[in-house]
Amino acid sequence: MTYSPQVSAFRALHETGCFVLPNPWDIGTARWLRGQGFKALASTSAGFAFTQGRADQDVPRDMMLTHLVELVKAVPDLPVNADFENGYADTSDGVAANVKLCVATGVAGLSIEDATGRRDEPLYDFDLAVARIRAARRAIDETGSGVVLTARAECFLTNHPDALNEAVRRIAAYAEAGADVLYAPGPRTPEQIAAIVAAAGGKPVNQLIYADLGLSVADVEALGVRRISIGAALARAAWAAFIEATRLINEEGSFRGFAGNGASAPLNGFFRSDLKARS
Repeated sequence: MTYSPQVSAFRALHETGCFVLPNPWDIGTARWLRGQGFKALASTSAGFAFTQGRADQDVPRDMMLTHLVELVKAVPDLPVNADFENGYADTSDGVAANVKLCVATGVAGLSIEDATGRRDEPLYDFDLAVARIRAARRAIDETGSGVVLTARAECFLTNHPDALNEAVRRIAAYAEAGADVLYAPGPRTPEQIAAIVAAAGGKPVNQLIYADLGLSVADVEALGVRRISIGAALARAAWAAFIEATRLINEEGSFRGFAGNGASAPLNGFFRSDLKARS
C-alpha cells in the first residue's frame, strides 16, 4: 500500500535505532525544531494548552484539531505525531470517529491514552481500554492512511498503586489489539523501562524523558527503546524562564531575569532564512 511521504518516513523511523521526537507548541517552535535537523515532531497537549490560557486537558477537540492542522502546515515535509489525549471520547465508537477526524488533519501518527481525566476513576476499565485501541486501529485502517497508532498506558501518571505491573499488562494487551507503538509515560529507572520494552513484544516503544533521569539517548536506546519524546518539557522550560523573569520584576524591581537573553539575533536570522527557503 502507498502512503504519504510523511507517513512512510515516520513508519521507517520506527524500524531501527532510536530517534528523539521533540514537542513544539506553535508554528515558530515547530519550524525551529525542523531547522535543528529533527526528523519528526509531535504536538504537546499541555504546551499548546498553555498558549491558549488553558490547563492541560482543558482544550476542546476542535481547537486541538485546528492546532494540528497548523503544525502540519508549518512543517509540511516532516511527520507530525498528534498527542490526541484520550481520543476526546469515552466510548469505542466515539474514539473511532474522532480518530478519523485526527487523521484528516494530515498527521503521520497519533496517540490514544487510557486516562479518563476523572479523579474517581483515573484509568478506563481494562477491557474498555483495550476495546478503545482496537477501535482506533480499525478507524485508521478504514482511512487507508497508514497513520501510526501509539497506545498509551497512563498507570504511572495516574499514580496507580501497582503502576509497573498494570502498565506491563496494558502494554501487552494494546500491542495485541493493533497498536503500532507502545507508550507508558512515567518509568524512571532502566529496569522499569526494560520491563515496558519486553511487554511490547518486539513492537516499538516510546519513552518519555521529561526531566534529567541520568539517561542519555544512547542509554535509552540500549534498553530497546525506539522513540524518545519529551512531552511539555520544552514548553515548561520556556515558561519557567518567563515566570522567573516576571517574579524578579514584581518582587525585586530587578531585570536580572533577562541575563543571558540573547535569543533575538539567532531567531531573527533563522526565521528570515527559513521564510526565504520556503518562498
